[in-house]
Amino acid sequence: MNAQVEEKAASLVAEDNAKRRQIIDGGRAMFLEQGFDGASMNDIARAAGVSKGTLYVYFQNKEQLFQAICSEECQSQAEDLFNFDQDDTDVEATLTRIGIDFVTLICQPERASTARTIIAIAERMPEIGRAYYETGPARGITLLSEYLKKKVRQGILAIDDCEVVAAQLIEALLAPLFKPVLFNFGKPPTQERIRYVVGIAVRAFLAAYRTRKPLG
Repeated sequence: MNAQVEEKAASLVAEDNAKRRQIIDGGRAMFLEQGFDGASMNDIARAAGVSKGTLYVYFQNKEQLFQAICSEECQSQAEDLFNFDQDDTDVEATLTRIGIDFVTLICQPERASTARTIIAIAERMPEIGRAYYETGPARGITLLSEYLKKKVRQGILAIDDCEVVAAQLIEALLAPLFKPVLFNFGKPPTQERIRYVVGIAVRAFLAAYRTRKPLG
């Protein structure tokens, strides 16, 4: 009897998660197509293939849904991309790999569209802006900073403030590659361009912070 109850409970949880995923996917499609202000709860329910009543069971309003979408994307982005092997001593290879993967993902048109939407609504809905920054950019800086601190302890790097330096390194990648896309100044960069810019940023970083081993 207990096994049947547990099986039923697990089935209900799976069904609930699937429905929530369905709504999030529908909401993401609507926000990308119509923008935050243009998308209505009716539009989102229709795109998700659920009733409006079901939609409100999971999310009280589109602000809450949009925040859930942003948080999910940011958490996945930070944890998946800034995934370091703390024992790897080849800092140049690691930062180059992370940099290329990071820029390739963030320069996708849908990512830039999400960022534009958040910038547009952050003044009147600051909680969404804060949540986006905390789960995305701030988390990425923290993970990179932790990696840099480990390399400092290993004597590979010499950095006084790893958090500031981590933010500066990320900005060195974003400024020439992501920001033109963000402001519709240019198309997403090619892989050749990404590798070129990331290579310059990483070499400049190592020139400034790699420890100099004594000769002989």
